[in-house]
Amino acid sequence: MRFYLLVFNLLVTVVTIAQTDVRMYDIISSVSSERIEKDITTLANFGTRHTLSDMVSDTRGIGAARRWIKKEFEGISEGCSQCLNVYYQKNLIKKGDNNRITKDVWVVNVVAVQKGTKYPNRYIIMSGDIDSRVTDPNDFTSDAPGANDNASGMAGTLEAARVLSKYSFENSVVYIGLSGEEQGLYGGKGFAEFAKTNGWDLIGVINNDMIGNITGVDGITSNTDFRIFSEPVPPTETEKERNARRFYGGEVDGISRQLARYIHKTTQTYMPEMNPMLIYRLDRFGRGGHHRPFNDAGFPGIRIMEAHENYTQQHQDLRTENGIEYGDKLNFVNFDYAKRLTAVNAINLASLAWAPPAPTEVAIGGIVEPSAKLKWNKVAGATGYKIYWRDTTSSTWDYSRFVGDVSEATLEGIVIDNYFFGVASVGKNGHESVVVFPNKIIR
Repeated sequence: MRFYLLVFNLLVTVVTIAQTDVRMYDIISSVSSERIEKDITTLANFGTRHTLSDMVSDTRGIGAARRWIKKEFEGISEGCSQCLNVYYQKNLIKKGDNNRITKDVWVVNVVAVQKGTKYPNRYIIMSGDIDSRVTDPNDFTSDAPGANDNASGMAGTLEAARVLSKYSFENSVVYIGLSGEEQGLYGGKGFAEFAKTNGWDLIGVINNDMIGNITGVDGITSNTDFRIFSEPVPPTETEKERNARRFYGGEVDGISRQLARYIHKTTQTYMPEMNPMLIYRLDRFGRGGHHRPFNDAGFPGIRIMEAHENYTQQHQDLRTENGIEYGDKLNFVNFDYAKRLTAVNAINLASLAWAPPAPTEVAIGGIVEPSAKLKWNKVAGATGYKIYWRDTTSSTWDYSRFVGDVSEATLEGIVIDNYFFGVASVGKNGHESVVVFPNKIIR
């Protein structure tokens, strides 16, 4: 009897690590380009969504936009038996806080939280920006439709909420419209502080900023390429952690970089037609996005965006010069592409929300031996663990081994000096946590 039980457990383990989750394909097919187009059109038709624009009108300005977004979230919640907790989170920014704050202003984020059934205090966030601008960052009256930057990211966030609200997750999922990005990343700063004050265990932030353009000034048109920006290591790392990296590696293995690799792997598994490009940089050269304030607070966060930008359509007054049409207008948005990147977000939110927590401690050893030894703490909800490794020059985790429901394992014949290693938790449904790079040494 014991023999048959062992065989059964082995078969369950094999199935667990080999399967893909068919629900993920249902999520992909449920994302609607028509709904995304409708939402982008509505947002663009508010005229301007500048942070300092009209807050009273029901048809124009950021006040009207955020009330409409909140109403949309509330409508989604009604359709799932009030599964979303919808609310505003706001901070007062005083005139002169920087040169783009020319008057006192409330920076108001619109939040919808889908609580997890098993780990309600563990959160994965998808964000889009509400605000828009023209050439002059302080011009809050001129038309700034912001169709791609960033109605596309906000519409994608709404659509992800519509699709994922039909499912139940073990971890909490947050859909959020962040304000004040163009004036100084204020919405992200405020919400990162809110999460920290409330003791949130933040799995990660997937920030979407411009996910609707496929034709770039580089002359390339592609509806499959997209970029994932991530910083190498957290700015909050300690001096001890920095010194350890000199001897053991990890200069490209911070928590945000692991989140980026997770998104890369999940996308290639379920959407192989897409080309996720890992960009080893916090953001575009000299520029910033709303994942950065979360990084500044020590949380993992990345930016998803189009690969081929057209700068004549970003931060531009609406005009035509020398035959070139300037401005961030609806006719430049590819709604099918926005659908694809929304689906990328949705499957990664779902995979992380269905996954067990990651180990908090991973130790490694094996000096002067033809092997690598790893130990880690077990976590609730994991049915097993997977060791990953890669060449030190590789950007992705290229090799892996499922080692079962254990807390340590030795990779015989794998020389520790030649590879980087990490450990992920695996749930009964096959979904994995983010890989954890070793943070201790086995003495």
